[in-house]
Amino acid sequence: MSLHILDIVENSLAAGARRVEIRIAEDLSADRMMVEIKDDGCGMDEEMAQKALDPFFTTKTVRRVGLGLPLLAEACRTTGGDLSLQSCPGKGTTVRATFQCSHIDRKPLGPMADTLMTLIVGHPEVELIYEQRKDGKVFSLDTREIQADLGDIPLNAPEVVPTLRALIQNGLEELEG
Repeated sequence: MSLHILDIVENSLAAGARRVEIRIAEDLSADRMMVEIKDDGCGMDEEMAQKALDPFFTTKTVRRVGLGLPLLAEACRTTGGDLSLQSCPGKGTTVRATFQCSHIDRKPLGPMADTLMTLIVGHPEVELIYEQRKDGKVFSLDTREIQADLGDIPLNAPEVVPTLRALIQNGLEELEG
């Protein structure tokens, strides 16, 4: 699942997003998991948003298919969930995916620490807000706050990366503990 999230955020950045919010909520008692990615990119009109869910449509010139959102939508439907895409030109896009947690075909969330580090180190200029909830526990990260503490030192500076990775890894491990 973390690779789906990485793909969607990379698409957001390609669409000019300067701020991306990732929210994950796992409610085991309700047997639901929700993943939401919201950006402030260029957005899409209704026709383009519908096409974005078609595996044979892409705006990329390097290939003739765009499988990111269609594969995520199928992963949702396979587990009794759903995918919604809301977008408005000039205002951004929100992708919301829901899954049945206990479904045998639900893929694991995967290495979110690696995904977050890839995004932060690869795009230190982007404001990334991350929040993950699991049965009342919360881990959140806001790169704007971290950057304010660092001052002129970039988020991807070699002396910052190990500390940032440890912060993320420890926060995510506390959710599981």
